[in-house]
Amino acid sequence: MMKLEKREEIFRAALELIAEHGFHGAPMAMIAERAGVGAGTIYRYFENKDVLIAELYREVEDKLSTAIQEGYVTEKPFRERFLHIGTAVLRFFIENPRDFRYLEQFHNSPYGVEHRRDKLQGKKGEGNLFCMLFDEGIYQQVMKDFPLPILFALAFGPLLSVARDHILGFITLDDALIVRTVEACWDGVRR
Repeated sequence: MMKLEKREEIFRAALELIAEHGFHGAPMAMIAERAGVGAGTIYRYFENKDVLIAELYREVEDKLSTAIQEGYVTEKPFRERFLHIGTAVLRFFIENPRDFRYLEQFHNSPYGVEHRRDKLQGKKGEGNLFCMLFDEGIYQQVMKDFPLPILFALAFGPLLSVARDHILGFITLDDALIVRTVEACWDGVRR
């Protein structure tokens, strides 16, 4: 196995195991076994488990960011941009259930608290697409004037719930239902 392939296998194994068992239920030895590498091999690529978890998060976040930015046009009307982002987020999650479960665990763990706080306060670069959009919406008075955490909860909280329910098989999201769901999120934050 080539060096890059080993790193990718370690990422894949860590993503699968953490999505299945959580951070504490996925020790490095188990990740190494699933990746088909020796336990010591992981430490050639990642100093420790915390570094692996942070780098895996960045990789998943980059994939999500790429999906969101594909076809995103800053010159389009505000509502269309909001709907684009919401639809891209929801589609990414239902098409990548392991990534979704990983992100949920990350954001709801001590690993994600500081990251999330920085993102909501506009201190992290990529999260700024959301922050800039919401700031613009408040400034243009097309969105309710709430603090960013509340706007995020109103706009994206329902998307997370329906993505989770789709992945668990409680609902089936087709194109029409995705559009209606994202439009309902818009209704929750628009003035």
